[in-house]
Amino acid sequence: MAGMFSAVRRIYLTVYNWTLFFGWIQVFYLAVSTLWNSGHESVYAAVEKPLILAQSAALLEILHSLAGIVRSPVTATLPQVASRLYVTWGILYSFPEIRTHFFVSSLVISWSITEIIRYSFFGLKEAFGSAPSWLLWLRYSTFLMLYPTGITSEVGLIYYALPYLKESGDKFSIRMPNRWNFSFDYYCNAVLVLGFYVPGSPHLYGYMLEQRKKALAKAKTA
Repeated sequence: MAGMFSAVRRIYLTVYNWTLFFGWIQVFYLAVSTLWNSGHESVYAAVEKPLILAQSAALLEILHSLAGIVRSPVTATLPQVASRLYVTWGILYSFPEIRTHFFVSSLVISWSITEIIRYSFFGLKEAFGSAPSWLLWLRYSTFLMLYPTGITSEVGLIYYALPYLKESGDKFSIRMPNRWNFSFDYYCNAVLVLGFYVPGSPHLYGYMLEQRKKALAKAKTA
């Protein structure tokens, strides 16, 4: 029974990783070609559908961690997935006014390169039991540059969206009195999210540095 579960898990993760790999390849190609041919103002319109699909599929990674399908801890997976979904749906999708900002290009390219490397690495590991050493190095090294550019772009887009969040008024907010005796202010929530980036970003970066050290040290001794 354990052997059957292991086989099903391996097949599922292989399909999942390669599906997301090709999804992010599409996002990267559309972003770069559009940036080159039409400028950063047109990037979001070109990548919107595949970006939303690829990023939303990452919700499954939280379930993977909770169910023990992968070894990544929920404490590391949840904030990263949540922040990206918030920027994808809560900022870019909800506020078209900022879709032409240059940060969209740096965000999408940082995300897509990171995910292309990550999903190809894990796709090969699940399918064949190992991945090339150069890909392992890329998996645990490219974040050194791409994580700061991605986080800067996320924070920048949320910050530039704040005036539009404020103007939206009750569009995304819940005001009292109501039957649930509950209120929610979307603008204040965005400010709070920005505040979470202050302790959250160093925590995740430190976690990835630790994982890099372990992975590269293990590769040397293998």
